[in-house]
Amino acid sequence: MASVPIIPDSYNHVLAEFECLDLLLSALRLDSSRLKCTCIAVSKRWLALGTSGGGLNLIQKDGWKQRLFLTHKEGAISRVACCLHDEDYVAVATSQGLVVVWELNQERRGKPERIYVSSEHKGRKVTALCWDRAALRVFVGDHVGKVSAIKINTSKQGKAAATFVMFPVQIITTVDSRVVQLDYLDGRLLISSLTRTYLCDTEREKFWKIGNKERDGEFGACFFPVGKNSGNQQPLIYCARPGSRMWEVNFDGEVQSTHQFKQLLSSPPLPVVTLRLDPHYTSSSCSPQSLSFPKLLYLTEHCVMTWTERGIYIFLPQSVEVLLWSEVKDIQDIAVYKSELFCLHTNGKVVHLSLLLVDRCIERLIRRGFWTLAARVCCLFQNSIISCRARKNLPLDKLEHLKSQLDASTQQDLITQLEELILKLEPLDSACSSRRSSISSHESFSVLDSGIYRVISRRGSQSDEDSCSLHSQTFSEDERLKEFPAHQEDEQGELDNVSHASVTVEADRNETFLPFSIPLSFRSPSPLVSLQAVKESVSSFVRKTTEKIGTLHISPDTRGKQEAKDEEQLQELTVNLVASPQEEKELEPQSCQLPEEDHLRDLKAATAEAITKLQDPLVLLEPQCMRRVLQEWLIYLEEKFGSKEHSASSVKKSKTVCAEEERAVLEENLRLDPTDGDPADKEQSSILEDCAEKENTDETCINKTMCENSTDLKGPLDCYFQVSPPCVIEPDVQKDLVELTTLCFELRVFSCGNGEAEESSDRSVPLASSWTLACRFMRSYFFLLDLKRLKQCIITMYATSPNVWETYIAGLKELTCHSPVALAMENEDMLKILKQLHDLGPWDDSPLLLAHAQRLYEKFGETALRPLIKFHPSILPSDIKQLCRNDPAHFLAYLDSLVKSKPENKRSSLLRSLLQPESVRLDWLCLAVSHDAPQRANTVDAEGNPRPRSHLFTWGYSQLILLLIKLPADFVTKEKMAEICRSHGFWPGYLFLCLELDRRIEAFTNIAHLDDLSLLNGEDGSIPETMEEWKFLLHLAQNHGTAFHHHGPQNGNAVSNGSPSCPDCITVENVALLLAKAIGPNRALPLLQECGLTLELSERFTGVCEILRIAEKRQRALIQSMLERCDRFLWSQQA
Repeated sequence: MASVPIIPDSYNHVLAEFECLDLLLSALRLDSSRLKCTCIAVSKRWLALGTSGGGLNLIQKDGWKQRLFLTHKEGAISRVACCLHDEDYVAVATSQGLVVVWELNQERRGKPERIYVSSEHKGRKVTALCWDRAALRVFVGDHVGKVSAIKINTSKQGKAAATFVMFPVQIITTVDSRVVQLDYLDGRLLISSLTRTYLCDTEREKFWKIGNKERDGEFGACFFPVGKNSGNQQPLIYCARPGSRMWEVNFDGEVQSTHQFKQLLSSPPLPVVTLRLDPHYTSSSCSPQSLSFPKLLYLTEHCVMTWTERGIYIFLPQSVEVLLWSEVKDIQDIAVYKSELFCLHTNGKVVHLSLLLVDRCIERLIRRGFWTLAARVCCLFQNSIISCRARKNLPLDKLEHLKSQLDASTQQDLITQLEELILKLEPLDSACSSRRSSISSHESFSVLDSGIYRVISRRGSQSDEDSCSLHSQTFSEDERLKEFPAHQEDEQGELDNVSHASVTVEADRNETFLPFSIPLSFRSPSPLVSLQAVKESVSSFVRKTTEKIGTLHISPDTRGKQEAKDEEQLQELTVNLVASPQEEKELEPQSCQLPEEDHLRDLKAATAEAITKLQDPLVLLEPQCMRRVLQEWLIYLEEKFGSKEHSASSVKKSKTVCAEEERAVLEENLRLDPTDGDPADKEQSSILEDCAEKENTDETCINKTMCENSTDLKGPLDCYFQVSPPCVIEPDVQKDLVELTTLCFELRVFSCGNGEAEESSDRSVPLASSWTLACRFMRSYFFLLDLKRLKQCIITMYATSPNVWETYIAGLKELTCHSPVALAMENEDMLKILKQLHDLGPWDDSPLLLAHAQRLYEKFGETALRPLIKFHPSILPSDIKQLCRNDPAHFLAYLDSLVKSKPENKRSSLLRSLLQPESVRLDWLCLAVSHDAPQRANTVDAEGNPRPRSHLFTWGYSQLILLLIKLPADFVTKEKMAEICRSHGFWPGYLFLCLELDRRIEAFTNIAHLDDLSLLNGEDGSIPETMEEWKFLLHLAQNHGTAFHHHGPQNGNAVSNGSPSCPDCITVENVALLLAKAIGPNRALPLLQECGLTLELSERFTGVCEILRIAEKRQRALIQSMLERCDRFLWSQQA
């Protein structure tokens, strides 16, 4: 049998055609050469098909039953658009350029009627139609670039409504070329032409050009709405660019980034699942595709769709991924609604495709009885089916049923491939087959991500009571337990090097359970078969565990002690196995209370005494006294919970005594383990596996609370964290312990031995020693630390010690290693992980979110930072700065995106709230002016002065810089910020700060160097206010002269001073004109004569002054006339 190419597991979506619309087109007589479909639109209820004969067919999608036919004598239908928020309205454009709006009157069961006909575009070709998403308004674009809006007045609004709207058609704008695509969202209209994309605020009547670079050809653009749970995050815009690129643009029209898909499109196309032909896949890669996307359409959540003459392309633009692309030839237009695609081909045919997950596609094919096609899709996408997510929707019984429906005589190859797929889902060495066969038909089950079968028994059913209850079987409780002693004895010899703990099994009320930590929550009709399956599964687990443990390097002395302890534990295990559930419940309180009464009594007393001492004001206000109190208390904490390393350094016992204590603590923990239940067993086994993988160490992890001492900081102690208490601690006691332990960390009391705490808190102690002690302290007492205060302390006190932050993050990772997000991090894509994180919320201020953010950043890099803004304030910029401290540019991109995600009027308050402490303002400003900035040589000359026009350079983070410098701050901080802006050549910020610091002379000097008259405006106070300032500015303009000005040659002649060719340069004449406009020509001339500058003025200055005098005279006359009229009116009112 020839091997069939298998699609990689990274592709888990597919385009599928479940129903053919050829019969529908034939019934509508749209399959002839005389009459064919010309345009298409879709909504939740309707499929609209415009025809070359001027008719519009409206077909109800539910069953393709009801049909409306609307006729137009104005020519063929060129465009059609359905109103999505009110499906009773449809807009139609004809070949003559008329736009007709129909009201269907379906609610009143009346006849459809024309409610408006627009002739604004008559004689032109309408190329785009778009409905407002909230109001009854249609936007129309044509081939010359004209865009208009039609406001609809309907009978639903009443007869009086029409009298208030005199002009239902409004001209929005006229762009430079043909309108390719229109889109509308939240008061913004997006217009994509042949050369560029425009953003229009229809409420405030403002327009923006998106980007600086033009293009030539059909390129689409669309809005990218945010989810319902995204808070204040604004929508995005995606604009197509040449070469398979897209611009990502914020809602204000600013380009954020450029996404390149050319290389990603070198993957082979995925087949379209259709009944027309069998799906085929070629694994060989194709060359990178440099495409032009004629339209961009928002499709379901997170997806943007487009097409070319070659195929359909669906992208995940936020994560810069290609969800899929499939070859579909000769597409003229596509209409989408959610995950449905209706493709209109150039020959008039219409194809209905659906975008869905592979397992959902197979499930739907099976439901419709398309057995062969379902089997072929299974074989092609078997990598996706094997994944845990797909196995939940496609359990083995469905695949077995699918295999049974195939013809064994003609489809043997397909059956063989399905069998191979089923074998991959069900390994031979597991007991899945036996377990599955033991599940009765009245029991439902699912497969968990770990591969465990979760069976839900419907207790109380008739069949359960009659035949499937364990009490009705021939095996009694004692007989079931007798099946396993021999098996246990055989396997106990294999577990020589493992520290065992008695296993607690979650017992059901009405069932007796086996002495193994594998839950069997279903009732088997054949207990012997089920128990044998469990026996095989446990044997496999023990064999694999033994192989891992065999790789550990254990010293002979340790091995001897270990074997002695194992024998004791195996005896305890055997006793616990035969105990009944009732006996276990009776023993649990005793085992929980015994260690706390015996071992925590001294710690409780010491804790209460320490808290009492710390409440004394004389101690509370003296840090050294607090350290001494904590140091005395830390002796008791280390005695109960400290590692061997701390006890050896502080108590300084002999090696023999330490070994005996270690053995005693080990036995204590082994006695305590049964109280912890299954979670402790899982943690214990995870530590064993981690230690088994580290072959370069000579130590052995005994259990979650004990590890051999190592003086090397890079030894096993680094990867060990005490994330859970070794015994049960009362909540009140734990609260006091957490308070004191966290206070120890904040005051750097890390050890109780011979004044180390005081030395470690001193400034003279080497930095390496301080962070080393901090890391050890965190690893030993992570379960007793307030994680929020700990994070803030690390950011504040250990900003220059990245190892401390890394240790903190490692502890958080250890604490969350079994969370669903951590498990999904290996296989899922970023958007699914982010959605899972969002669903697990609200996170509030939980530091555990940082562990997931670190994992995302490590896997996806900078791409993962921008979506994290939705988790603010649970994740703060200070946290992100720590995550990406090796690449500050990533932090800047996050901070800029976070600020821009808020409305303009709230950005300053947000940024001010983030500046905690205030010192980070200067750090952030230094980062912003040094990244994505022009070179300093281009903005500052050799003498440190501004280069002419250098303030016009583009700075990547100019908005962030201006927000930072405009926030309130003290005088010293403002001076430091001004110096930072000056040294880096950010002149707009420097001028603003000079004026704010009242250094006006310095500001005018730099404006003269920049040679831009527009900087002298009254809006920001940069215009001279006194005669002395005017004189100083005039002398600056005179001294710099013509050589200073940064003018290029025009027609081979240099630009002279005062020439009208440079109206925005700092020249004597331009400054004199500005002076005349500010104080009047009559006052300006004496000042110019006093400065001796009248000879440098041209006739242009004289003419402007005359015009200013005339304008001033007329203004005075007008004011006098108005005052006289007001006076007469007031006198007439008195009379």
